[in-house]
Amino acid sequence: MADTVDPQGGGIMMNYLFDPAHWSGADGIPTLIGEHLLYSLIALAIAAVIAVPLGIYIGVTGKGVFMIAGLANALRALPSVGLLILLVLLISPAFPSRMGYIVPSLIVLVLLAVPPILTNTYAGVRAVDAAAVDAARGMGFRTMKILTDVQLPCSLPLMLSGVRSSLLQIISTATIAAYISLGGLGRLLIDGKAQNDYSQMVAGAVLVALLALFFDQLLAFITRRVVSPGLTRRTVKTALPAGTVNTPATV
Repeated sequence: MADTVDPQGGGIMMNYLFDPAHWSGADGIPTLIGEHLLYSLIALAIAAVIAVPLGIYIGVTGKGVFMIAGLANALRALPSVGLLILLVLLISPAFPSRMGYIVPSLIVLVLLAVPPILTNTYAGVRAVDAAAVDAARGMGFRTMKILTDVQLPCSLPLMLSGVRSSLLQIISTATIAAYISLGGLGRLLIDGKAQNDYSQMVAGAVLVALLALFFDQLLAFITRRVVSPGLTRRTVKTALPAGTVNTPATV
């Protein structure tokens, strides 16, 4: 039976989230989170495989620059739910199983994830200091060596920023999978609306937001760890002989 709206506000969420019955079984919250992450991470991986090489190619060669802005804006403007329903109508007859619904969902998520990764990868490669590239070429580095040792490390902050933006958009949009009877946290929103269960809807919205915030902070931490201190202007401690004052140095 659907919960009634709590006039005090906070109770409607707590009622659902802290009910042990909702944390077990095939429709439990852990299962829904797992499905949500599965859709999100698969879509992100596919988008990265498409967008990163294309962004690097355009950034290095300068060919196809004109399509970056147009393609990115066009993909961002796509109506997600409408496109999802259209793809289900076109693709589902070819699949006798749930893949007829999973594939359209992944296509929509990939289309949303490609623009940030593509534009940030291109911008990161193009923003590398030309003097650094010329210096590497003067040292005898070949084109591929310059790319792997100079351009990609220097463009890593922007590239990871694009991945971070894409993942957040995927996590927030993956709720539409429930619209075509798939799993994920969108089930709490769709089922809650159908049952007028406001506590279930609020719980779904809060869990999606918390999941997005968690991965946002996780990717921010990964970026700080893998990007060179010289690019982020963070301080590092230098090891000095015993008895010497160790002062932070900005690299």
